Parts: sequence; structure tokens; C-alpha cells
Amino acid sequence: MSNGSLANFLFENSRPNWYKRMQIAFATARGICYLHEECSNQIIHCDIKPQNVLLDESFTAKISDFGLAKLLKPDQSKTTTGIRGTKRYVAPEWFRNMPITVKVDVYSFGILLLELICCRRNYEPDVEVETEMILADFAYDCYKEGTLHLLVANDEEALNDKQFDKFVMIAIWCIQEDPTLRPTMKRVMQLMEGSVEVPIPPDPASYIT
Repeated sequence: MSNGSLANFLFENSRPNWYKRMQIAFATARGICYLHEECSNQIIHCDIKPQNVLLDESFTAKISDFGLAKLLKPDQSKTTTGIRGTKRYVAPEWFRNMPITVKVDVYSFGILLLELICCRRNYEPDVEVETEMILADFAYDCYKEGTLHLLVANDEEALNDKQFDKFVMIAIWCIQEDPTLRPTMKRVMQLMEGSVEVPIPPDPASYIT
């Protein structure tokens, strides 16, 4: 793709504008929703991350690299398999010997959405404040404490968009440790489009095995 990967776009250039980042978020969500809901056989991508989202000449996002994908049979909604995916984007159930469902992609999308919102990687070991090292944890702390502006300091476009808080809340729903609490990608689309109101998300780590 002419504009490379989302990883290059987000992490290696000056900060892309907010509108373009949100367009990429919508297109990526639509792509995952297609795999989960519209294919004749449901597909779990298993490796959603910025490196696997490519951008065409119009910066339209295209999901790529299906090397780890899992194709479900028509009567299947879950499967068992060894850990697949990339560290920092892998859903917790991979490590708990739980059956794998499309919700692993929802989790990965939640991490990717936070990275799009904040224009930073999910894990930044060189930050000055240790509590900001893991973006997913930092985002929920900011949400809980009413300090979401700290996520996008100096990003006036994001701060001035009334959708900003909503997108952070959607991301928090997607990264719930309990996969049953995560929305489907179809519901994520509805939440992003505004046809369904975003409820208050719980603490993602409140899940007890």
C-alpha cells in the first residue's frame, strides 16, 4: 500500500490529524466486523496491530497479514489453539487456557484504538512517570480520575472533539479482561457511529478467573 502501515503513520512521523486517525479507526473496525459477521465462514484474525493495518493512497485502512488467522466452521463460535498474535495486543484468555472467540480481535482493536487516540505505543518504557508506561492502564486511570486530557496533552484537535471521551470509553470496553463483557465488532461500530450510547465501562482488570 502506497502509504505503508499504520505503525509507520502513527509512530514514525509527526502527529497525524485527529480526523484522519478517527477515519482509520472506523475503517479498521469495519474490516474486522466484516471478518467476524459477513464472511461465509467467520474469521478470527488473531494479530490485529498497527503493523497489520495498511493505508492506501487515500489513507483508507486495509487489514493485512492473515498468517495467524483462524477460520471457524459454520457451526463453530470458538476454538482452542496455541497462543497467536503479538505481545501487548494479545487478549488475556490466550494465557488462561480458555476457548478463543472473535473477542480476541476486539481486545486487540481496543489497544489499537487507544494508540490511535493517543498517538503512542501501548508500551513506552521511557516515559517519565511509571504509571503511564502501559497505555491501557494509564487510559483507564485517567478515565476513572476524570483526567482524560492527560492522554492527549498538546493535541488540541483531540481535546476539542466531543467524540474524544466516547472513543476512550469504547476502547476501555474492548479491552475488558472478561471476554463476555467486550462488545462485538458490530456493536463497536454502532457505538462509534453514535447509533448506540456508550455505557460507563467497568475496570478492565476486575475480571476474576
